[in-house]
Amino acid sequence: MGSLGLAQMQMEEKIQHLAVTDVGRVRDHNEDAIGTDMSIGLLVLADGMGGYNAGEVASGIAVKTILEQVHAGVETLERSGVDSETGLMRQSIVLRDAIARANKIINQTSESQPQCEGMGTTIVSALFYDNRVSIAHVGDSRLYRLRNERFEQITMDHSLLQELVDRGFYSEEEAQRSTNRNYVTRALGVESRVEVEVQEAKVLPGDYYVLCSDGLSDMVEDEDIHLTISTFSANLDTVGKQLVQLSNDNGGRDNISVIVAHTMDWFPAKTGIMDRIKGWLS
Repeated sequence: MGSLGLAQMQMEEKIQHLAVTDVGRVRDHNEDAIGTDMSIGLLVLADGMGGYNAGEVASGIAVKTILEQVHAGVETLERSGVDSETGLMRQSIVLRDAIARANKIINQTSESQPQCEGMGTTIVSALFYDNRVSIAHVGDSRLYRLRNERFEQITMDHSLLQELVDRGFYSEEEAQRSTNRNYVTRALGVESRVEVEVQEAKVLPGDYYVLCSDGLSDMVEDEDIHLTISTFSANLDTVGKQLVQLSNDNGGRDNISVIVAHTMDWFPAKTGIMDRIKGWLS
């Protein structure tokens, strides 16, 4: 078994995850896309936009491209045997570059295919490595973290409403009640280049990470997402089903996509010389 195979066993044993998507109560098709690759600790969620069927084309391209590009990039890093800190930095770069590549493909497809003109997608992704996580996003799809009963939004929306909050025109409470929540200021595919926001954070055993489209965050208050995870934490499948049900009970006006990850234990990188030798021999 190679080093990536060992990493897969490590991740799958130490990070539980659940991914679910639902069309909602109003839309007649689903423009969201989700994907996971726990052999490298990768979670990806996209919310497409832009005309009938074009949104799902954009989100599908984004998820497929990022899964392929990041997997290939991480395999290369595994073979190079970089130290832990350098590995984390390079993982973040691999994730950012994969999203930039997806943006380019979506933009080119939009310009070359008349039926896809104007399409785009938001993206939020998490890549777990060496007891840390690299988080990258564009648009208003979100990542939340629940740690020791504290539930917080880790990503900040690239949206007109968030800009107004940042400038003091709205409070966070007023923003929660606003009906103008869906005007994104950044998305994949709209321009030939896009600014990808990337951050890194330490992971602790017991953390919950929630990636979601605005079909969840617009329909369900943060406090209710927190309560749902706390109540059904023993079963991630139930958490996912309950969050989708809450969104639909509150109107289900958009597609609903959710990925939940629960870190069960530490997952240190195996980068010592003995670990490398074992990887070569296996």
